[in-house]
Amino acid sequence: MRISSALAAVALILLPLAVSAQQPAVAEAVAAVGPGKFAGLIEARATLLVESIDKASRSIVLKNARGEQMKVIAGDEIKNFDQIKAGDQVVTTYTQELMMTLKKGGGALRERIDSSQQGSASASAGQKPAAYEAKEVAFIADVQQVDLKKKTVTLRGAKKTVTLKIRDPEQLKLISKGDQVEGIFSEAVAIAVVPAPAKAKK
Repeated sequence: MRISSALAAVALILLPLAVSAQQPAVAEAVAAVGPGKFAGLIEARATLLVESIDKASRSIVLKNARGEQMKVIAGDEIKNFDQIKAGDQVVTTYTQELMMTLKKGGGALRERIDSSQQGSASASAGQKPAAYEAKEVAFIADVQQVDLKKKTVTLRGAKKTVTLKIRDPEQLKLISKGDQVEGIFSEAVAIAVVPAPAKAKK
């Protein structure tokens, strides 16, 4: 099986349904890990049950722990589709990580450097579909605004502007408009179909 970014993208579609029934470990804000150094992490892992399959239309009905259902269509690029069966589990994981360092005074050009890695693997007949995709972005951004009351900092990058919440108010006081931050943002998503648990013999 050739791992496809399309299959990995399905994980992002499935997570809202799965997470509605499971509480992922989510970092609500960026934390200071040292003077002028910050880190943030978001992680979600969830499992959905394959309720039913229509092989003619290549549609799959998935159900979360609350019984909520969602139908997805597996495109032709999803290999080994015939190996998916009702009762199988679809395991999705999603991770975002941010590391950044304060650069007082700024002066550098805002920039963004994207790099991505798309996993690939081979599977013999009978194996279940799986996919993994990761990307990493290195950036330099301008500090556009600091809100001590809301404990937020607004950063303007080369392509977009984001507002982050900083947990440590003392570290937030070190940041001023006109400063810059240099950092790395990484994101990974994975999806795998797991065979239905074997039924215990009576």
